[in-house]
Amino acid sequence: MFEELDFQSTALGDISLRRRSEPRFNNIILYEVKLGDEFLMSSLFTESEIQLSKLGLAALKQAGHRNELDIVVGGLGLGYTAAAALEDPAIKSLRVIEVMQPVIDWHQRGLVPLGKQLTSDTRCTFIHADFFALASTIEACFDEQQPEKLVHAVLLDIDHSPTHWLNECNSSFYTVDALQNLASKIYPGGIFGVWSNDPPDTEFTDLLNSVFAFSKSHVVSFPNPYTDGESSCTVYIAHKKK
Repeated sequence: MFEELDFQSTALGDISLRRRSEPRFNNIILYEVKLGDEFLMSSLFTESEIQLSKLGLAALKQAGHRNELDIVVGGLGLGYTAAAALEDPAIKSLRVIEVMQPVIDWHQRGLVPLGKQLTSDTRCTFIHADFFALASTIEACFDEQQPEKLVHAVLLDIDHSPTHWLNECNSSFYTVDALQNLASKIYPGGIFGVWSNDPPDTEFTDLLNSVFAFSKSHVVSFPNPYTDGESSCTVYIAHKKK
């Protein structure tokens, strides 16, 4: 079975959502997203997106932030990072910043598995905006109703890695100035988490350490049934000084 659930043109290219069964794995139903000819994500591989939330929230609690947490997620995707965060009752609010309106629509229309779960949780708000524009400039904010409001954590899952961008314009975010502006929007002792499809990058860790108090890269491994082995991604967690 193969079904294209949606196809729309965006400023970044044509984006499509498809659902198909995978006969190699007992006909499991998969949801997949493509941007142009580029494969973006699959519901078969979600562990590292989930761990972005779990590792970030664990770091927050170790730093003493345990209740009434305000979190920002950059990039909605299939919703696994947001859903993992909302499993924690300590979350007070979760704002998901997504530049592609079709991706938000998929969740609101219930076209993806986690859509109803996220849209029915009153703590969760979808914001149609450019995360990088909001995060990297001092004048911008994550909440127009409360422009001075700080957040406890920012979790980013948009680019393939800090050096392999979904959009060339995103490259300007991975600089000292932009990250300093982001850090100014985070509470002392808060964290900035980043997902990457690449192995740990020492240069990016050094960049994070030049802005934040310290950072750590976590390699997240998960089964890959296509190779009958394991694959891995990286989650960076940077801690702001208390």
